[in-house]
Amino acid sequence: MKMDVIGDIHGCVDELHELFLKLGYMFENDIYIHPNGRIPAFVGDITDRGPDSLAVIRLVYKMVVNQQKAYYVPGNHCNKLYRFFLGNKVQEKHGLETTAAEYRALNTRDQKFISKQFITLYEQAPLYLHVPELNVIVAHAGIKENLIGRTDKKVKTFVLYGDISGEFDTEGRPIRGDWAKHYHGDTWIVYGHTPVKEPRMVNKTINIDTGCVFGNKLTAFRLPEEKTVTVSSKQPLLDEKFNDFP
Repeated sequence: MKMDVIGDIHGCVDELHELFLKLGYMFENDIYIHPNGRIPAFVGDITDRGPDSLAVIRLVYKMVVNQQKAYYVPGNHCNKLYRFFLGNKVQEKHGLETTAAEYRALNTRDQKFISKQFITLYEQAPLYLHVPELNVIVAHAGIKENLIGRTDKKVKTFVLYGDISGEFDTEGRPIRGDWAKHYHGDTWIVYGHTPVKEPRMVNKTINIDTGCVFGNKLTAFRLPEEKTVTVSSKQPLLDEKFNDFP
């Protein structure tokens, strides 16, 4: 088995198409198929902020649910969009407002169709993906070693939001602990969530959210090769959105 884990897309569908082609995938029957049988895995946060979140939902749904040719784990933006589609009261900010605007521009029939697709995608997804064959766990914001194998509320919070303290910096961003520095497992943890300029490899973890929606690049991590492949973003660069780790 060979896998390509794809970082946070955030509605950047053009970059996703470009990345698939760079990875050697072919577009067949409305989805991407690799001639050598490689399987893509989406690390969550496929929507919000970017130019075409609904197009990403349609493609990911077809690949994961319809044709079962890819894996997907949810991110915090996915969780919020899921609650929005269920009709729960959620604040339309931090990117959700862009997806909500796309959704409201559709006719009623198409609204029902896309919301049903995303709800199905979300509800069928594992909280995180463990693939023993490749010795890898794919989790949106990562996972601590002592949480692996669990799916309780504490684990869900960590996997969706990261190592949060409940405190915020002067810019209003959550202050996060650097869990990867303390990870000493021998299973790869591939994650995203926190934008970094370059893929960040610490111990046997790699953060592949390279801030495509903030103008940097979209990254895939290939296994078992342990190689990254990137394409440049078409969005304006917003330097202030990236995290500097010590």
